[in-house]
Amino acid sequence: MIDIPTRRTATVAVAIGIAIVWVSVITVLIAHQPDPGVGSPGQLREGLTAALNEHDAEALSELIDYPPASAGDFAKSYLDALAGRGAHDVTVKFAPDDLAPTSATVSGKLADGRAFGYPVAVAVKDKLWLISFTPPLP
Repeated sequence: MIDIPTRRTATVAVAIGIAIVWVSVITVLIAHQPDPGVGSPGQLREGLTAALNEHDAEALSELIDYPPASAGDFAKSYLDALAGRGAHDVTVKFAPDDLAPTSATVSGKLADGRAFGYPVAVAVKDKLWLISFTPPLP
């Protein structure tokens, strides 16, 4: 005698199948995310300057040394804090030199006209250049 599956059994089987496919797709997408960073210090300086001046959280999240799952949220809150202070005319200068920097100074002007500046660390991971926002915001 052959058992014919009930509607409930078929529904549960389909739900389990969908869940397995969904978990598999998410796993593959996470595994194939590109590592953050850029190929040269010059690209890092240009990208960071543009992201900070344009308040582009997505671009900033691709340049920072931060856990990938949280980088977007961190970048957004970071840029919101700068925007809240009216930061503009942001520049990035590397030290000790432009070809092999170990730190950068982010500087610019606030809404009230005062200048601000703060240091950040420059990191290299797997030949990709990144910014590490370890100091606090101005």
